[in-house]
Amino acid sequence: MPTAAKLVSAIFFAFLGYFAADMVKPILPEGTQVAMFSPMCAVIGLACGWKMAGERAGGGLWPSAGYGLTTSMLIVFWALVLFSGNEMLQNSIRKHYDGAIDAIMGMVSIAISNLVMIATPSVIATLVVGGLFGGYLAEFAARRWR
Repeated sequence: MPTAAKLVSAIFFAFLGYFAADMVKPILPEGTQVAMFSPMCAVIGLACGWKMAGERAGGGLWPSAGYGLTTSMLIVFWALVLFSGNEMLQNSIRKHYDGAIDAIMGMVSIAISNLVMIATPSVIATLVVGGLFGGYLAEFAARRWR
């Protein structure tokens, strides 16, 4: 059921996903295709904000910090899964893997290397502060518009 907290969370975390993706673009290797990177991260943020933060809003200020940070980390997790899965599929079309397990292990190694590459202090700080603020906004919306 749609609520104000879900709407506010979805909009804020979509913005946070887009902004964090724009911060990551200069870190990516030269020649990386980034045309759909920010919009896809915004869609991931929208879904995570609606489902995670929006559904849990209304429990108080301390829990809002927890689900706000969790939502930020979920955005990172699903973005890594989506983009490393895409890269794994491209590699598997080029027959770089011997089988399905090898391809899954390749996807995990791609995700880990991407995570290490983008884990800069500015990106981490943006996600932490944005997650805390997003949790607070969801809590405010849940209390204000019941």
